[in-house]
Amino acid sequence: MSVKVMGTGVRGRDIVDPEVLTHDPLKAAEAVKKQALAMGADFVGIGNIERWAGAPTQMDPKQIMPECKSIICMGFRVMRGSLRGIEEGTYFSNYSAMGYGGITYLYMPMTVINLSKYIEDRGYEAIPMGHQSDWRAIDNVGYLRKGGSRPVAPGRAAPDVMIQLRIAAYLCGCGEIGMSKMFLSPQYGPRNRVGIILTDVELAPDPIYNGPKLCNKCGACAAACPGQAFDKNKTIKVNLGGNEVEWWDIDCQKCGTSFVGSQVTDEPLTEEQQYNGPGTKPGEWSPFTKKPKNLYNTGQAVCGARGCTRACMISLEARGVLENKFRDKFRRRKQWSVDWNEEPVYPADAMFYNEVAVKEAD
Repeated sequence: MSVKVMGTGVRGRDIVDPEVLTHDPLKAAEAVKKQALAMGADFVGIGNIERWAGAPTQMDPKQIMPECKSIICMGFRVMRGSLRGIEEGTYFSNYSAMGYGGITYLYMPMTVINLSKYIEDRGYEAIPMGHQSDWRAIDNVGYLRKGGSRPVAPGRAAPDVMIQLRIAAYLCGCGEIGMSKMFLSPQYGPRNRVGIILTDVELAPDPIYNGPKLCNKCGACAAACPGQAFDKNKTIKVNLGGNEVEWWDIDCQKCGTSFVGSQVTDEPLTEEQQYNGPGTKPGEWSPFTKKPKNLYNTGQAVCGARGCTRACMISLEARGVLENKFRDKFRRRKQWSVDWNEEPVYPADAMFYNEVAVKEAD
């Protein structure tokens, strides 16, 4: 087969043997993983499509690509430093911008797309996927959205199919799923964003992760969650690739409310006192009087994943099980909270915005 290979000089896209993906699934997998790392992924794993056998129709990769043989998972670290400003209560937008939205909406799509080009340039089809699933037909639990979409033919899923990315990362051998339902990698713990590629290339799969145990059910995530979104008395159990995996039940509405710094209240509030609409006020984990505007599409992480990421990461680092090591511990000062009944104390050199002065200057 003659294949025209496009593009040279771009990270990892130099011309190599165009037949490298054709004959040997093991060599093909090695080539793909080498390219993924060269293009910016922090880790990569591969799962064969058989591991998705029995997946719900609305989460089945074969609904998207019936000829799919392999799924490639690429992991991208959330910089530990991107959590520093929320940890100290000083620089919240960096996590939403650089640790969340920047990876999800910029860096990851470019890397996933470029690896898809590498595969496509060698005569195979590749479908790049990331967190961008705003049109998905099901909610976080798996229920179809009423009044949304409908199948185009009997037996087909309703548009859009949602492939659960943390499950894909597990089935590609990149790590495990903790009791928080967060995907945990042996390199970074919960500090990951995940992108995947569906392809008709036959690639040798990696084994399901069986390394040092990451989640030890310590409950740090649940204890530190400001929204108390975890129900430790109820677990969800699923079979993934022949393995039983479980996590605590999560109230996604509580999670979403506390995520933006909001606390539900029965207190009578004026419109000016409302944080994020009627019945909400700022929680003690938010220093903002109003919910900040979104960064990118949904970047508004005021709680800074206090439980599911920060508390979990601190626990994993203390146990010494993560490969990404640091010279200093993450939590160096007492954890802060805001007492909204107290008057704020600003720095002595704080200068306040003066609308009259600005208008006069204009």
